[in-house]
Order: sequence, then structure tokens, then C-alpha cells
Amino acid sequence: MNGGEQTPSGTPFAETSLTRRHLRRQRVAAAVFGLMAALMLLPLVLLVGYLVVRAWPALSWDFITDVPRQGMRAGGVWPALVGTVYLVVLSLLVSAPIGVLAGIYLNEYAKDNWFTRVVHLAVVNLAGVPSIVHALFGVGAFVLFAGLGKSILAASLTVAIMTLPVIIVATREALAAVPQAFRMACWNLGASRWQTIRTIVLPNSVGGILTGVILAVCRAAGETAPIMFTGAVFFKAVQRGVLLPYKPTEQCMALSYHLLTISTQVPDVPQPVMYATAVVLLCFVLVFNSAAIAVRVRLRHRRKW
Repeated sequence: MNGGEQTPSGTPFAETSLTRRHLRRQRVAAAVFGLMAALMLLPLVLLVGYLVVRAWPALSWDFITDVPRQGMRAGGVWPALVGTVYLVVLSLLVSAPIGVLAGIYLNEYAKDNWFTRVVHLAVVNLAGVPSIVHALFGVGAFVLFAGLGKSILAASLTVAIMTLPVIIVATREALAAVPQAFRMACWNLGASRWQTIRTIVLPNSVGGILTGVILAVCRAAGETAPIMFTGAVFFKAVQRGVLLPYKPTEQCMALSYHLLTISTQVPDVPQPVMYATAVVLLCFVLVFNSAAIAVRVRLRHRRKW
């Protein structure tokens, strides 16, 4: 080569000692980060495996579709499972539209001033309020003031208030991740602000919005205090296999409260029954999350950037 530095092998593109050191460092860093990820997953795998092993003697399709028997010492969890579906679906029907619209307003329409900063701070702080505080608010606002009584509606509205900040924050973050150049290009072509949001911003941010909905589902399905004070009941007679056993104005059983009940209030409950109830609750959350993740992946493939 004319003035160029030759490597020991005599070719200009062979690996140098500096390149080899960098590659070794990259492999070490990749191994360390992979080990950290594995250590994070290990407790989850051990926990789920332990629950499944302890629940295996009681796990069956009959356990899912049967009703509690013998003072909830035998039978299944069908009324609690259906009640959980009621609470989660109704709370999402309230919180998801309001949360998404509020996130759109705060990110796309609201001006950056002291008021919007206070609102954003209030939303973030509301996400960290303990669930028992939401439960007391639900009792005062929906059970007593609104006159709904202890019912599925009161419990669902309480859970919706509890999950609303998560959806708002996730929606704002997802909308903010869309490049501003996309909006400016649409505005230069004569599109209105709402047309830009509807056709460009929302389709490219729906994955992040669904992430917030997934988190809301997890919290709505697993919380006990808000529904215990506002709509969940210790036991309610339901016929096996009935898909719509409750009215919105009635109380209902729920998996989280049912698990608490048979674990602390009902004596001589076989341990496999308690562990099987926990596994059913985990599977319920997993099914909802898997459906949302599948939709999110499908929509992300359509993203243009």
C-alpha cells in the first residue's frame, strides 16, 4: 500500500489487536447483560413453576367451569372468573377511551404552561396512590354519593379511576415518540390537526398505547381492596356454565377476592385449591395480555418508521 499501514497478516482488512480487544469486550458485555436478563426471569419462572406444581392436583377444566361447593372447600372458580371478566372489561370500557383522549389532549393540544404541568404532575402522582385510597374514594363517590350501592358498576368505576393514570401516561409517551416531522409534513399538505392525529400519529403510536392498556388489565385483575369495598362479595350462588350470571347493579365474586377469602377466612381448604385459584388468575391475566400483545405486534408491523 502507498503509505498505508499494513496489518501483521499483510492485508489491509484483517483484524487488528485493537479490533480483537473490542470484540472481546462486546462479547463479555453481551454475556453479562444476558446473565442479568436471565437472573431477572429466574424468580418468575421459579414462582410460576412452584404454583403450577402445587396446583396440579386440583387443576382441570372442571375446576374452571364448576361452582364453589362445600363452603368453598371444593368445586371450582367459575363465578369468580366471570366476575373478574365483568370488572376488567367494564373498567377498561371507561378508562381506556378517557385515558387515550386525555393523553391526546395533553400531548397534542394543550399548551406547555403551568396548568398543564400541574395536571401532568397530578396524573403521575395519582398513579402512585395506594389502592386502598382508591377504594375509600370509590365508596364515597360511587357507592354513597352516586347512589350505585355496592355493585359491579361501582367497583368497575373505582378500578377505572385507579387504572386511568397508567393509560394517560402511556398514551402521552407513545404520542411523544412519533417524530414531529410527521406532523409537520401533514400540516404542510393542508391536513388539520385532528386529521394528522387520526391518520398518522395514532396508527404509529397504538403499540405504546396498548402497552398502557396491558398494564391496566394486570392491575385491574389483581387488585383486591378497591373491589372488596365497592362490589365484590364473599360468595354468590351462580349456576355452572352461565355466561352472564350477574347484573351490573349486583355484587359479584372476583378471583383476587376469592383467593384472599379461601386463604384467610375459610378453614380446611385444600392447598391445591388455593394454588389452583392463583394459577387461574395468572392465566386470566396472561390471556388478556397475550391478546393485547398480538394486536400490538400486528399494528407495529404496519408502522412506517
